[in-house]
This record gives sequence, structure tokens and C-alpha cells, in this order.
Amino acid sequence: MRYPLALLLFFTIAGFCQHPSVEHVIVHKEAGRYGGWPANHGIWSWGNEILVGFELGYFKDNQRGHSIDYDKPAEHVLARSMDGGKTWKLERPEGLRPPASIKIAGVPAGAGGKEPVDCEGGLDFSNPDFVFTARMANIHIGPSRFYYSNDRGRTWSGPCKLPNFGQHGIAARTDYIITGKHEMIVFLTAAKSNEKEGRVIAVKTTDGARTWKMLSFVGPEPEGNDFAIMPAFFSLGGGKILTAIRHRRFIDLWGSEDGGVTWKHVTTPVPDSGRGNPASLSRLKDGRLVLVYGYRAEPYGIRARISKDNGKTWSDDIILRADAGGWDLGYPRSVVRPDGKVVSIYYYNDSVDTERYIGATIWQP
Repeated sequence: MRYPLALLLFFTIAGFCQHPSVEHVIVHKEAGRYGGWPANHGIWSWGNEILVGFELGYFKDNQRGHSIDYDKPAEHVLARSMDGGKTWKLERPEGLRPPASIKIAGVPAGAGGKEPVDCEGGLDFSNPDFVFTARMANIHIGPSRFYYSNDRGRTWSGPCKLPNFGQHGIAARTDYIITGKHEMIVFLTAAKSNEKEGRVIAVKTTDGARTWKMLSFVGPEPEGNDFAIMPAFFSLGGGKILTAIRHRRFIDLWGSEDGGVTWKHVTTPVPDSGRGNPASLSRLKDGRLVLVYGYRAEPYGIRARISKDNGKTWSDDIILRADAGGWDLGYPRSVVRPDGKVVSIYYYNDSVDTERYIGATIWQP
């Protein structure tokens, strides 16, 4: 990757580090389309087999908001790699089609998928091929639903209803920890008391998704127009959990030592992410933690930070790429390959007036 001299000088003065060894690949890019938000949909891996979900809509230039055409339906799709993220194949599972009742700006969000029902429970989370993904109908108040697969995402069951947990509404994205054969903790975003987005809650099922209970709020309710949304967890084992939470302009880190019942603020690993972006959180082969996020200020791109002490302190920004044309990017999810390299997947743009696509960066921390 080559940068203009002025940009390299900026990196040097600002104390940033351009990562010397990265490989960028295209997961899915299609003229006139909008590929977005992998962090909402989830990522899973089995060795060098990687599966990632994202939304595939239609591009419509919008300098103020996301450049997606809300007057046209969008698909919930998957991409699968069998070679550690080098090549990808698009998948359109029938079972992930959004219900016809879900509308955005009065237009059906999908092509008439099934309506959500109550889950019968008894799901076996210990199945190594089990995957779970959560969806929402509205970023402020939901309602929300989930789907599950027992064959690595090739076929899906659901959608099943997620309760509101006594909140004004739940905007579900995919972030969960399996803690037993029928036990799972899921991190969700609840509406604030003013019904605006949002604050993070932890919920749990112990009967294979038939019933759920709320464990806790993660941190206080954000004040004013701030929000705390889009958690990215990492389990340290023994009931210890870290979760990186997106705020309007920064990323906070919270920790629990009792399986998500109580939480303490750890630090703010990213004091400024531009216009705000969620993070991915992963454990490297040598025990370090790596946090990857989209940077929504100039120079727009994807960045990472590393912690050697389980999140207490973090390195300066590592620049994975800084060649985007605008702020509408990011929402990463990452996995660590068997060889120790990280595959970070995100949505991206080459300029503000062209399609949004799903990209991946393969890199060695």
C-alpha cells in the first residue's frame, strides 16, 4: 500500500503506526449495491473456514447518512471462505429472509420471510457447528428476533421472538457467549428511557432459548444525545468478560467478573473514532487482545489497537488502511486463523459516490 508523503508525515507526527504487512481482499463488491454492517450480523470460524453475515441493499448517494436506498428491499446474506479469508463465495440462505411485516420507510425490508414465533427451546449450543444471529426491525425500539443454524450457517431455523426485558424496546445485533449446552449470554441494545438509542444489556437463557432473563445493564444510561450501543464481547474464562461498547465518538471497555451480573468500567481504548464506530475484540495466539474499528474521520479507514494486559492499557493506533473516500465504513468483525493471522472484515468505500462493499484485511499483529 502506498500513501502520499503528506499522509505519511501526518501518521508520523500523530504517533500512529502504519502496519507494514497487510493484505486486502474483496469479500463482496457489486456495482450499484450497498454491502454493509458485518458487526450487526456476526462472524464465525472453524479453522480456515470463515463465515460472515452482512446486509446487501442498493446504493443511493447520501452525504449526511448511510448511502443505502431505503426505498428498495435489502437482503440478509452470508459470505463463506474455505481458505482463511483469501477467497469468498456469496450465499443467500432462504431461512434468513426478513419477515414481510418488517418495513423501513414504509417499504418491506425483505422478500417475505417467515414471521417470528416463540422458540420451543432445547437448542444445543454445544454443537460445534451451531451459529446464532440476531436482528432488529428498528434501531431504537425493535422488535427483535433471532435465527439459528446447526450446520455452520448453510440452513437456518427461525425467526424466533426476543422479549423486551421490561425495556422500551430491544435493538438486537449479533453478540453472544455460549456458557453451557443450553446456556448462552447475549448482549443487546435497549432503548434509553427517552426511547432513543440506546444502552447495552446482558441477557441469558438456560433452557436452550425457550426463556430468557435480563442479567444487567452494562454501565449507566448515556446522557443527552450520547448512546452506548453495539457491544463486542470477549470471554477471559472463569466468568470474566470484557465488552467494547460504541459511543457517539469513542469506544469504552467494560468488564465483569461474575458472568455478566455486575460490571466495572475498565478504560477507554479508543478516545476518538470520528463519527463513531463499533469494535471487534479478539485474542491473539500469544495472549494479547486486539481491537479493530472503523475510523470515521480523515483519513478514513480501518485501525487496530493491541493490549498486553487484558485490556487495561492499549497501544497507539495501528493503521490497517486509510484509503477510503468517506466516513460510511467499518462495523468490523475479526477472527484469528490457526496460523495466528487476523482476518478483519468490514464494509468499505473507494469514494463517497460509489457502491459500499465488504472487504477483509488479513494481517499479522
